[in-house]
Amino acid sequence: MKLAASLSYYTIFAMAPLLIIIISLVGSVFGKDAVQGTVYKEIKGLVGSDAALQIQEIIANLQNTHNTAIGTIIGIVILVIGATGLFTEIQGSINFIWSVKAKPRKSWLKYLINRGLSFVLVLTLGFLLVVTLIASTVVDVMGDKLEKFFPDATVYLLNTLNMVLLLFTITSLFLVIYKVLPDAIISWRDALIGAVFTALLFSMGRYLIGLYLGRSGLGVTYGAAASIIIILTWVYYSSVILYFGAEFTRAFALETGHGIRPKTTAVFIIKRESTEIPSSRLN
Repeated sequence: MKLAASLSYYTIFAMAPLLIIIISLVGSVFGKDAVQGTVYKEIKGLVGSDAALQIQEIIANLQNTHNTAIGTIIGIVILVIGATGLFTEIQGSINFIWSVKAKPRKSWLKYLINRGLSFVLVLTLGFLLVVTLIASTVVDVMGDKLEKFFPDATVYLLNTLNMVLLLFTITSLFLVIYKVLPDAIISWRDALIGAVFTALLFSMGRYLIGLYLGRSGLGVTYGAAASIIIILTWVYYSSVILYFGAEFTRAFALETGHGIRPKTTAVFIIKRESTEIPSSRLN
């Protein structure tokens, strides 16, 4: 729970830079407006229209902040550090869950390696979004043609294809996170099973979290701050699912799979539980 709370706090500050980078990368292929519309639609489906508009406004304000060349360069550096910091936080947490730790090395070198690896994951997110947009376009075109012949069945077919597409995208993201990000070696099979489990759990949790946020009355309770509270709540429960999936992946790999071992640049760590002192010894 502490790891999820920490990640939620960090995500609030890293979300806008991450989305700006992804929109810029994918927007160069499909057009910025089209990508922004898709991102807004997905966020709206997760946290509601008010919170989605809040995120959209934050992104717009950040994009309009840097008008000079120097300001643009500084802005890009800040965006990259903010976006990659999110994955660095996830890396440290999964390392802890999997009981591994990077060996001590020059701090600046470790920092650059972590940031570089995190930026690769940002690019992976952009690539997955490109694939999703292409696949969605193909599905829509197929749907328009099939609807002329099978109007009733087309709706169910499109919903099923969209669900499969979303599950594939989420599974791919978790697979990359579990396989590449930690300072540990895990087989592709074990990482894939863990990613599929986490993706299914995330898909179910996505619906339940949305149901809770829709009926909890947070807007009445928190007023103007409701949008931030809703985003924070959704990110927190998503973080819990991510780390629960990491726990499942570790258990599966150790009990049934090929195990987990540290990379050559890392070592195992032993997490010791504090021993409770009997009350009789305190007297």
